[in-house]
Amino acid sequence: MSDSNYKPTSAFGRWFDERLPLLTLFNGHLMQYPTPKNLNYWWTFGGILTFCLVTQIITGIVLAMHYTAHADLAFSSVEHIMRDVNYGWLIRYIHANGASMFFLAVYIHIFRALFYGSYKSPREVIWILGIIIYLLMMAAAFMGYVLPWGQMSFWGATVITNLFSAIPLIGESITQWLWGGYSVDNPTLNRFFSLHYLIPFLILGLVILHIWALHVPGNNNPVGIDLKKDGSDTVPFHPYIVIKDLFALVIFMIVFAGFVFYAPNVLGHSDNYIQADPLVTPSHIVPEWYLLPFYAILRSVPDKLGGVILMFSAILILAALPWLDTSKVRSAVFRPIYKQFFWILVIDVLVLGYIGAMPAEGMYVTIGRVATVYYFVHFLIILPILGFTEKTKPIPTSIADPIFTGSGNPAFAKKIDKDLQ
Repeated sequence: MSDSNYKPTSAFGRWFDERLPLLTLFNGHLMQYPTPKNLNYWWTFGGILTFCLVTQIITGIVLAMHYTAHADLAFSSVEHIMRDVNYGWLIRYIHANGASMFFLAVYIHIFRALFYGSYKSPREVIWILGIIIYLLMMAAAFMGYVLPWGQMSFWGATVITNLFSAIPLIGESITQWLWGGYSVDNPTLNRFFSLHYLIPFLILGLVILHIWALHVPGNNNPVGIDLKKDGSDTVPFHPYIVIKDLFALVIFMIVFAGFVFYAPNVLGHSDNYIQADPLVTPSHIVPEWYLLPFYAILRSVPDKLGGVILMFSAILILAALPWLDTSKVRSAVFRPIYKQFFWILVIDVLVLGYIGAMPAEGMYVTIGRVATVYYFVHFLIILPILGFTEKTKPIPTSIADPIFTGSGNPAFAKKIDKDLQ
């Protein structure tokens, strides 16, 4: 953690800080917090995710004031929000598209950590807390998808909750408990609404722990080496990182606004504008786009229980990543073979997402199974072996070395040497 010698200048500030040192805490962990000076824009997604969470909570609270969690009234209450509530259409579109933007940012955040090795020692707890947050995000998003009580909401809830019935001995009891009866109905909607409202506040608490855990070892950096103790490798969080984060946030908000104002329904499904009907099944039931890779893994196994186990394993395997990756080098910048496998993994996840949106038939099934096999092979076989066999590039002694010596750019290095002579 960062130590701060900050003292408030006003008499009231000193009086308050002596009794509750929030100002000192704020200064030490936000204003003067030492941050690696070589952080790139991929690190700004932490701040963007905080913005997304706050946006979802605020818009969600407003929507909850006008939503009716009843099977007969839920669909109509959403239409009421869209048509009658002042700026209800805007609040709902921000909330609905905000979920997609939230997941887009979190996927970039996760893959940045995979590329630069931010899950490795001593940051294992930070990574595991992040995976728990990700799991809760998926739970909240799925339950939120059910609330409009459209066709895709109803049948998506039916398909996903039915998965729990595959658990031996207790599966049927868990499913009936989730439903509040023998099928998806009004008690299900009530429970999902309550949990959907609660989970974001659990996520907020875990985010605070996530940031707290981050401030113990400090930030990782693109070079992936520990910082010098003399502080020469760091800059204060404010204003250097704050300005960079704000610039990235503005760009992100422009993209976000583009979806909200010009394509608010492009990431959703048209069937959800049809009121839920238990007697009419949609021709093709799909979850939201950010859950499609795991939906594809679920469908790749013919056995129901096997599919459920594989789907949850695909998420939980990420929590074991600090121990599955045996390499002592963090950053993929110095791991040429791992870098290639990283990009193969990115393509593999995109393929799984595409397959998840397609019908489970023909070549789609075969491609989905191949992509699923590679996903698990990457984490369970390739990463452990690479740690022992891969020949890594020389690692600099300081994060300043690639800047001042031009390592990685021979022409630039020669120019520096010539200028120094």
